[in-house]
Amino acid sequence: MPKVMDYLISPYPLRMISLPIDPSKLQLRSLIILNVGHLPGRISFRHKATFDKWAFMYLAGGKGSYQVNNGAVQRVESGSLFFLRPGAIYNYGPDANGYWDEYYFTFKGSRIDEWLSTWLTNVDQAKQVGSDDATAFNRIERIFMLMESGLANNIDRAALLLETLLFEFILKNQMTAETTKTQQIIGLMDDLGDSLYQAFDAKSIAKRHHISVSTLRRVVSEYTGYPLNAYIHRLKIAEAKNILVRTNNSVKEIADALGYKDVFYFSRLFKKYVGDAPLIYRNKMQL
Repeated sequence: MPKVMDYLISPYPLRMISLPIDPSKLQLRSLIILNVGHLPGRISFRHKATFDKWAFMYLAGGKGSYQVNNGAVQRVESGSLFFLRPGAIYNYGPDANGYWDEYYFTFKGSRIDEWLSTWLTNVDQAKQVGSDDATAFNRIERIFMLMESGLANNIDRAALLLETLLFEFILKNQMTAETTKTQQIIGLMDDLGDSLYQAFDAKSIAKRHHISVSTLRRVVSEYTGYPLNAYIHRLKIAEAKNILVRTNNSVKEIADALGYKDVFYFSRLFKKYVGDAPLIYRNKMQL
């Protein structure tokens, strides 16, 4: 494996391989790997970098930042993957006085357009794909070995392996994002359920979950089928039904406990959702 020293980039030996044969000797022309490299302990930061070929970087350690076209500065760390594409300007690298452990892959071919039209989306968004996947590291090492061999068939295999590696990275990111989203929604719905015995405050709940009130309304509507206020009223009225049956508390006491300061408003809501006034409901259930 070729190794070089460049103390401006890293204090450790760098592993870098460029396509060792003429591309015309390859059978797979739709995806050609041009360069692969491993920069352990990278310390250099690139400003206003541009590229004429596609590349992606995978961080196996350390942390830093990644910015595309003067957009938002994105934090990246061990397990992050991000792309470099033609036509964009990049600022990226490890934090000051820090480092990161970087694998990079530069490639070209018509297959990239197929990726972009199907499974490869949001290419300017760094993705967290994990750093503890032994299978991924094994594939990375195999790509390096196949490229180093200098044999056309092996370099074709490396390209196919690269596609598989990238696809599974993206799939893992999507699954992780979906799991995280589900957990966030479960936490939000649990919080709504825990807020029965107080006056409902949408702003406070939205703030606790780091979302806007409009997002809170949208999420509740999507996952319950009810507008936010209607959903909260339904939860409270369902609890009121239980209290009416299990206790001898007055309607006013129940309304107060559930955050309704106006007992007449509470009674109207109860009849709206249950069909009977609170005391009539209690009497029916005790027959």
